[in-house]
Amino acid sequence: MATIDVFHYGVPAESDFGYAQAIRSGELIHVSGQLSLDETGEFRHADDFTAQLGQTHANLDRVLAHYGATRNQVVSQTLYVVDLRRNAAATAEGNLAYFGDHRPASTVLGVTELTFPGQVVEISAVVDMRLPA
Repeated sequence: MATIDVFHYGVPAESDFGYAQAIRSGELIHVSGQLSLDETGEFRHADDFTAQLGQTHANLDRVLAHYGATRNQVVSQTLYVVDLRRNAAATAEGNLAYFGDHRPASTVLGVTELTFPGQVVEISAVVDMRLPA
């Protein structure tokens, strides 16, 4: 039987929306959409794509660290980007900076809006712990 490990930051949005930041089932970790929340659960950097992407990646790193995983074990990601045409280059630049030589499967979706006013990016991911760190 697979071991299940659920990870929460302990921020109000988790109980308000009824979700976990991530859940590990066996060797796979499914990471919920990460966004620009600070340690207290407050949304930060409204309408600043670059700052939000940096905070979002930092939050993804926080989830990975909980499981002892690294960016090299991310096998797929989905990015939701408001005003994708305007933010496409910054999306690509941030993705390359975050992953370096690692290339996970990626889907980028242009969306009209996200949960918080001024939120312009959200990233979900799947991590495979069988891959080398």
